[in-house]
Amino acid sequence: MSMHENITIDPALTELYKDLHRHPELGFQEHRTAAIVARRLNASGFAVTTGVAGTGIVGMLTNGSGPTALLRADMDALPVEEDTGLDYASTATTTDASGATVPVDHACGHDLHTTCLLGAADALAADRASWSGTLVVVFQPAEELGAGAQAMVDDGLYDRFPAPEVVLGQHVAPLPAGKIAGHPGASYAGSDSLRVRLVGRGAHGSMPEASIDPIVMAAETVLRLQTVISREIPSTATAVLTVGSIHAGDAANVIPGAAELQLNIRTYDTGVRQRILDSVDRIVRGEAAVAGAAEEPTITEIERFPVVVNDPAALGRTLDAFAAWLGPDNILDPGAGAGSEDVGILATSAAAPLSYWLLGGTDPALFTTGDMTDPALLTVPSNHSPHYAPVIQPTLTNGVTALVTAARTWLPAS
Repeated sequence: MSMHENITIDPALTELYKDLHRHPELGFQEHRTAAIVARRLNASGFAVTTGVAGTGIVGMLTNGSGPTALLRADMDALPVEEDTGLDYASTATTTDASGATVPVDHACGHDLHTTCLLGAADALAADRASWSGTLVVVFQPAEELGAGAQAMVDDGLYDRFPAPEVVLGQHVAPLPAGKIAGHPGASYAGSDSLRVRLVGRGAHGSMPEASIDPIVMAAETVLRLQTVISREIPSTATAVLTVGSIHAGDAANVIPGAAELQLNIRTYDTGVRQRILDSVDRIVRGEAAVAGAAEEPTITEIERFPVVVNDPAALGRTLDAFAAWLGPDNILDPGAGAGSEDVGILATSAAAPLSYWLLGGTDPALFTTGDMTDPALLTVPSNHSPHYAPVIQPTLTNGVTALVTAARTWLPAS
């Protein structure tokens, strides 16, 4: 029997997916989702531990001797208002950390990840003759915050459960459904998001001489920050620095007392990352000093994702199994992506190789070549868009099959 055959997929998974999509929850608020996950894993015969890092769920199933493999899905949604027009679209709202009411949408596809892993857990539990060893399924909170994986590790994930020989996982992507993509080595960028507060001195707009204008200070800082990538890192390095938010003042005729910037840095190399962070610190403090700022500026970390590194041998082993299932023409190399993920923490914390792939989730009819050169990749809705929603089939069936195939590849029957 090949790795992808004899997989029983519960037809009720489609309704489960729609239910999770209608009821999204933000990071560390995934209480309803976690309860559904725990209930289904219990029914499949897993030993279930709830409340890991608050809302995380771990299921364990030992099936004879053999290695341990960890399969991971993330559960959280985004503060995005859905605009897909689907009959199962989210209309949910919630209260964020600041107390504001925000819309919530599974615009990144974590509802699909959760459904696929539940389906795979069901299938593997139902056919224990096809694999041997210990299966650990991790349903992680707060991936979008860059905090959930580390929180689970900090809550004793590998003290309370066996450390795996491999960490396996997938992320739905705007690739044609029926395609799977994976890149060896540094696959997804490290990301640092920072909040910069520049303090000047407020005054009436008619008396600029009485002020230390933080808006001018912020403008000079933004312009100077643009030189970091072009002039301070090697031309062969890949990095992005984006100032995504500026806020200062509320009136046209008032010079405010402070300005706030939010910026994001994406890198693939720890040395380049540190050089950029040092440059940001120097430029922010230097521009404040030149302006005669009333106080030292502050630079605060908002979130951080480490670089995701796929172990080449581990990914190759998994993709070879997928090629035997889908055909080699349906296995793509997307190159290193600028998106960020925290799944790598689960692997590095266990000193285990990571095998992490992209699952095509978009209607194939929208594509022409169907590979990484397809112009549709720039036009179809992508993750985090209010218009993003994967086509349910064949994405759901493929996602379950991929996880089962990967698990059987790493936990072969004895």
